[in-house]
Amino acid sequence: MIGRRVMVFRLRRATPSAIRALRADRADECAAIHRNAFAHPWSAREFAALLSNGSTLASGALDPATSRMRGFVISRFAADEAEILTIAVERAWRGRGVGRELLREHLSRATLSGARAMFLEVDHANAAAIALYARLGFLEVGQREGYYRRPEGKPATALVMKKDLA
Repeated sequence: MIGRRVMVFRLRRATPSAIRALRADRADECAAIHRNAFAHPWSAREFAALLSNGSTLASGALDPATSRMRGFVISRFAADEAEILTIAVERAWRGRGVGRELLREHLSRATLSGARAMFLEVDHANAAAIALYARLGFLEVGQREGYYRRPEGKPATALVMKKDLA
């Protein structure tokens, strides 16, 4: 028998992201990622306004070698509470821990900024996101009927989730 080559394929672990504060100069990148993640995306102008707002906390997961954005999360503060307005991960990076590392760091930053609780809404059909939030300690505290609009226009229920930070 002639020698056989055995090829072993391994999934390469992703290099951890560099989590950084986002500014308005990243609005176009946020809009591009958001466009690929949501049926009703926000514009670069909307992101620029959010990223320039003093009551907003924004974190980006960046490739440490290229600074290319892998994902982002944006929250808004009101008194000692914060609400995640949106979170999105580039399609190629989904399921590789980017959302988890991004949220962990973002929750730490929110706590250091004085937030005692973090809220969010999530489509009740988004099982992957709900599982991630639950793993990070978020609990369902309510529902909002018809909060989201599906791509075909049908209404969808949002789960309201909360995590105590302090």
